[in-house]
Amino acid sequence: MVPQFDKLSPGEQEFMYKAPVLVAILIAGADGEIDRNEIHEGLNHARKKQKVASLGMIELYREISEDFEDKLKIVLQSYPVEVTQRNALIVEELSQLNTLFPKIDRDFAKLYYQSICDLAMKVAKSSGGLLGMNSIGSAEARFVKLPMVQDPSPV
Repeated sequence: MVPQFDKLSPGEQEFMYKAPVLVAILIAGADGEIDRNEIHEGLNHARKKQKVASLGMIELYREISEDFEDKLKIVLQSYPVEVTQRNALIVEELSQLNTLFPKIDRDFAKLYYQSICDLAMKVAKSSGGLLGMNSIGSAEARFVKLPMVQDPSPV
């Protein structure tokens, strides 16, 4: 359990673990198709973050990376198959992070925010886009900067 989540309700804590999976689904599925490269990129990112992350982030990414592909598939099944409906629901859900960030340690919130932004970029680049590897397709570009989530850093 991530100690920084102690002030959150059990449902809010669960959502903090779920949000990176939602980011992976949103970006990977933005074009209507989630391919294995995108899933594996999300998983690899979670595993790498687990190794280099600060205290608290290590526990978070250890939990997220465990059975990541299975978690992604289970979460994905609870959303509509139609991409615009699914994306709208995920965008709405991810915006809940804006109310949770003020409830947790500010430094941890900033790290968490940066980690999901990094995850979004890694997943977007993994599918190749229009110009080949490391380019971002137009569908992913709409969401890759996670406009629905506000940076918790001081303004």
